[in-house]
Amino acid sequence: MHAPMTPAEETRLVARLKRREELAFHELVIRHQRAIYGLCLRMIGQPTEAEDVAQDVFVRSFLAIDTFRGDSSLGTWLYRIAVNLCKNRLKYLGRRRSSSAQTVDDVPEGELVRSVAGGLSVGEPAPRPDEALSGNQTEHLIQRALAAVEPDFRELLVLRDIEGLSYAEVMTITGLAEGTVKSRLHRARSALKAAYEALTR
Repeated sequence: MHAPMTPAEETRLVARLKRREELAFHELVIRHQRAIYGLCLRMIGQPTEAEDVAQDVFVRSFLAIDTFRGDSSLGTWLYRIAVNLCKNRLKYLGRRRSSSAQTVDDVPEGELVRSVAGGLSVGEPAPRPDEALSGNQTEHLIQRALAAVEPDFRELLVLRDIEGLSYAEVMTITGLAEGTVKSRLHRARSALKAAYEALTR
């Protein structure tokens, strides 16, 4: 895992990308591929499709790097590209939610919504083996529930609750006003909780 880039380091990387340096593109991918793939997987729910979209994110970002003005971080800019491409891919796939729910097996690296699973989430102290098994099963169910939530809600859940982005970053990525983000996120969490409870009944 790479340490976060300082603003000066990011500025230098962007300048190299704008000069179309191949090594700069390689560094961009290495630094951000895990986060971008994770976001794509949680948005789309199908590993193969998520991998294709993640690759497309980096190609498109490299081609469009001259449009990057530094109003947000490079990572936030990449997230915005990724979210838009994921939404387009979901439309293309016809929202095949049932198959999506069966193929998501990865455990989120960030925290999921605590209220959904009664407080169980990733990032807490290591549990006993029996607790770990129960936790993994819970995470898998939450992933299936996440795949059942409509994409506009899923987008906010992934960005805010799983990736842990600030409201300001979520607003930049989605183009939504703060009040809209908060109200829609509240409904998204309720939808996720309902989907989770339907799976566990």
